[in-house]
Amino acid sequence: MSPHPFPEMSDPATPQHRPGNVIFAALFFLAAIFLLSQLGEQTKFSAKTIWSKKTFAQPAFWPAVGVGGMALFGLMNLVQSWLRRTRGEGVEAAFWLRPLEYLGWFMGYVFVVPVIGYLPATLIFAVALAWRAGYRTRRMLGLAALTGAGIVLVFKTALSVKIPGGMLYEHLPEAIRNFAIANL
Repeated sequence: MSPHPFPEMSDPATPQHRPGNVIFAALFFLAAIFLLSQLGEQTKFSAKTIWSKKTFAQPAFWPAVGVGGMALFGLMNLVQSWLRRTRGEGVEAAFWLRPLEYLGWFMGYVFVVPVIGYLPATLIFAVALAWRAGYRTRRMLGLAALTGAGIVLVFKTALSVKIPGGMLYEHLPEAIRNFAIANL
């Protein structure tokens, strides 16, 4: 066993290249170029004092130095990462994109709530997300549904959050429809 807890990092003089460095360096460099392209819109140099003693007092000078340095060092990092690239960049990028799945779940929830209502949407998505997370037993799926119902109860009743009723509620009998719109 190595005396160092992280043997791959035991020699600080040897830079470690991990899959994904090239992708990260490229994204960082592109962000720096974008910021550099926006500099003229965000701040200005005064033409009278561009190369004088007052250059350092220009409103655009220090942002230009900072963003220019970001672009220069980003380019240097990109070149260095490209020269030391390893296999697995695509696998690493796919791993980074995995959390975007939950953005899709959230956007689906946001679009479904006005159609079927807050309670049904919350119950369906709570159970579906529990299933997606790997919980397959009736007990766990029931707990997910119970949690969803509790969330609706807390938000609608205790916190009085105004969430519009779903279009599905319009097809209920009048007495039930008013209750559903107000409480579900």
